Amino acid sequence: MDSKRISIIVVSGSLERLQMAAMVAAVGAVSGNRVSVFLSMNSLRYFVKGDETPAPAEGPFGHLLGQKQASSFRVLFEQAVSLGDAKVHPCSMAMDVLELEPSALEPWLAEPLGLTKFLDDAAGAQSWSF
Repeated sequence: MDSKRISIIVVSGSLERLQMAAMVAAVGAVSGNRVSVFLSMNSLRYFVKGDETPAPAEGPFGHLLGQKQASSFRVLFEQAVSLGDAKVHPCSMAMDVLELEPSALEPWLAEPLGLTKFLDDAAGAQSWSF
């Protein structure tokens, strides 16, 4: 399989959307693709170090994820980084709004990026938003 680039923008704080974004990132990365994830707005709060606050479900499927003990989106994103060529970047603007320093975020996250830089890097890549 030829290596491709996958760019994922995650702004939702809902369980189903976070889960799907993490699944795309993990499967893409372990399949040999270069994956870049941009966490912003409502998604970023779920990546504060030590905060295990559950993301709210949008509907019945989100509730089933918990009942069936599916791997969490946090675990899947971290696996994308550790098992493949993935980088998960926090949005610098969202960090400013939430008054977060890089040290407050999960250690496996990459350096913060602005949207302009992320979009420039994403040019020509397969792009997804959640």
